[in-house]
Amino acid sequence: MLRIALAQCRQTADLDANAATILSFLDQAIAAEAQIVCFPEAQTVGYRVDISDAQAPCPAAQLDKLHAAVARRCGEARIACILGTEIPSPVGKPYNSALVIDENGQILGAHHKARLTPLDAIAYAPGDDFSVYQLHGVLIGVVICYEGFRYAETTAACVEQGAQLVFHPQNNTTRPNDWKIPIHHAMAITRAAENTIWFASCNACLEPHQNCQTMVVAPDGRIHASAEIKREELVVADIDISKATRAMHRYDMADSAALLFADTVDRDEYEAIL
Repeated sequence: MLRIALAQCRQTADLDANAATILSFLDQAIAAEAQIVCFPEAQTVGYRVDISDAQAPCPAAQLDKLHAAVARRCGEARIACILGTEIPSPVGKPYNSALVIDENGQILGAHHKARLTPLDAIAYAPGDDFSVYQLHGVLIGVVICYEGFRYAETTAACVEQGAQLVFHPQNNTTRPNDWKIPIHHAMAITRAAENTIWFASCNACLEPHQNCQTMVVAPDGRIHASAEIKREELVVADIDISKATRAMHRYDMADSAALLFADTVDRDEYEAIL
């Protein structure tokens, strides 16, 4: 069993205000005895285009200080963290990134969003890699917002490397696209079900429009835990990692059958092909 927390928190263009929010929710996750906590996309500085200035310089020195403070607190409390942030790139525009910090307070690396929307591309440089990281003995992957929703191969790339749990920081969105809510929910559910993994999607608390819930989706595609839209909330969920068999991704006939049929079909009916 693994206890994870998703921080559906408010986000502004003020780094100091966001830092206070991050540390407050980190303390809440520690009090809840979570082992991993995830924050929304771009939580440190605010999502460019919609929340902060798309052309503003990346505040690298301030971010380094904040990243170090979060990592230090993680190490003290033995909690791992996925932190939505940004990181300078060689081309001028920053990367839209998720920092991965382990339970020892070590910054293991960062995933840079690789599939950008046209608005993303105004403000951010694309990444080009999908890596996995070990947190509390579990291999995890990270996909950020649009790339996780619209491009199944991004999650699959993490699962191919052994990820049983994929975190999905998102910022979706301040604009009146509420018709997208059921579509986004369906795509998050699909990422879990088509790979037989846990999929943990963490949105910001956005008003007046928030176009996706924060949710934890189980490997069978059922929603395991979720937050109410437009409400600041820490979602805490205990998940059974052993259920993330990656059966559908591996196309394992026996494991897939057990997941598909459960107790409704007798194994004798398909035993011959196993």
